[in-house]
Amino acid sequence: MSGAGGKLASLGVALGPALALVMALTVGPALAAGSWVATAPGVRVALVEREVASSPLAPPAAVSGGTIDSVGWRFRLPPGEAVRARLCHAEGCMALGAAQGRSRALAGLPADAPLHFRFALAPVQRQAVAVQGLQVIVNYR
Repeated sequence: MSGAGGKLASLGVALGPALALVMALTVGPALAAGSWVATAPGVRVALVEREVASSPLAPPAAVSGGTIDSVGWRFRLPPGEAVRARLCHAEGCMALGAAQGRSRALAGLPADAPLHFRFALAPVQRQAVAVQGLQVIVNYR
């Protein structure tokens, strides 16, 4: 080929690897990202000074590697009851200010490790509380 057609063909050959790199950088992370959801049975919280841990909320076996981007959580309390709550990973915990929410406080930690809730009665609470509906949604990269 000669002329304009030859220049376009050689330009396409030169741009091919660059275009592939740009697509890999923009599409690659989206393909590697994911999320997992886990639930645990409820717990009975009876003391202010002693935390109760939930059963582990473990990722499915298919989750291998990756790091946490954000975590959503939810649990249910009877009306008018109060607890102090934390969501924990083997490498650290975050305080939960509400019965549901989303946070990036665990971002960067391994996404293939289980999480668990930890609850204690709030100082104003005078009787045991049943905490139900424990759930996490982990978004990872």
